[in-house]
Amino acid sequence: MKTINEKNINQWKNEIDNDLQHRTLRRALVENELSKIAIKQERSILNTFRFSKDIETLPVTNQEKTGRCWIFAGLNFIRERLAKKYHLKEFEFSQNYVAFYDKLEKINYFIESIDDFLTCDKDDRTLQHILMVGIQDGGQWDMFVSLVEKYGLVPKDAMTETKVSSQTYPLNKIINQKLRQYTAKAREIGQVDKLSKLKEDTLRDLYKLLLASFGIPPKSFSFEYVDKDKKYHIVDNISPHDFYKEYVGDDLEDYVSIIHSPTDDKPFYQTYGISYLGNVVGGNPIHHLNLPIDEVKDLIIRQMDDEVVWFGCDVGHFGDRDKGIWDDERYDYDDILNIDLSLSKANMLDYGHARMNHAMVLTGVSLVNEKPTKWKIENSWGNKNGKKGYYLASDSWFNQFVFQAVINKKYFNKKQLNALNTKPIILKPWDPMGALAK
Repeated sequence: MKTINEKNINQWKNEIDNDLQHRTLRRALVENELSKIAIKQERSILNTFRFSKDIETLPVTNQEKTGRCWIFAGLNFIRERLAKKYHLKEFEFSQNYVAFYDKLEKINYFIESIDDFLTCDKDDRTLQHILMVGIQDGGQWDMFVSLVEKYGLVPKDAMTETKVSSQTYPLNKIINQKLRQYTAKAREIGQVDKLSKLKEDTLRDLYKLLLASFGIPPKSFSFEYVDKDKKYHIVDNISPHDFYKEYVGDDLEDYVSIIHSPTDDKPFYQTYGISYLGNVVGGNPIHHLNLPIDEVKDLIIRQMDDEVVWFGCDVGHFGDRDKGIWDDERYDYDDILNIDLSLSKANMLDYGHARMNHAMVLTGVSLVNEKPTKWKIENSWGNKNGKKGYYLASDSWFNQFVFQAVINKKYFNKKQLNALNTKPIILKPWDPMGALAK
């Protein structure tokens, strides 16, 4: 391997001694953030919060210090149909209720998965991945559907947040320690048919921990609300399942996850699953249909004629949280730094630069000559940033950093419907199309 030597350093230093641009940059960065001096003022006119298609939605929610974005986005998507049907000005489902059962099901999913790794080497890559990830807050659309179909839904009043449910890092750490202990003991036993007591003891201990941390999920509750006309309503003694079916509708199976992953290993018009990724044993497997980006956007825009759209993206790039803007063309790092930073979307995915890390809801779009220029987003980070919690994404940012959307099958064309029936190619557990669940 070649080392850096003094000759290299002297040569590079000599190259910048008379470089006015570099000297100006050094002065500017003494007391200014790089992201601030790279902003293009001329992009401001393109980042206004005005949209040609703008769906009125309920006030934003707040996931606090957790990774429950996919749950919040899923419930924010569902609540709009409830609000429209019953003329509600405000309403939230209990995110804590869904998160409780997600944790419980993930614990069981982890325990059952370890059955496949009782005799392999300790450094087996898949085993080490499962142990490293453990139980986290993240999830995927199909995991959300599995939970709702198995446990139903309740209003937020029926199971409110606790300190632990809104700040989950310490709890996750304890759960993962217990699950790694389980793995060590299970591998010492080494036989699946001799693990039943260890499994039951571990599940019982962690179930009690979840009850103490999140509270007790209700078996029935009263649904009371005041509509836009200020008229009071109450429905007594309804179960979570009945509430979901009667007041929301049980058609979530009609919605399909589409992705845009332009990598060599994922041809378009093909479905994909991900091994060892899930929560409910026997529930919906992860199921993605990979489509070109123009088709992804077309389906989203068509669905927004009727309702909002759940989507997954990478929010770690080109963002201004205070203003609520994601726009890659708002920043001029290449010219400011005099360095080529270009990466294709495929290379970003293949080489670890970008992956899904946040789910939100698309509620609006601006169309110019029938082409999108910017998108309106309902986030779940509270109402202190952006426009009262709503964000904007440029279409160029969307092209690079949006990877997934959930669309009703009724909007699919014949080619897309046929592709939906292809046999899924099962991806490895660490594939970036599963990163939202980490």
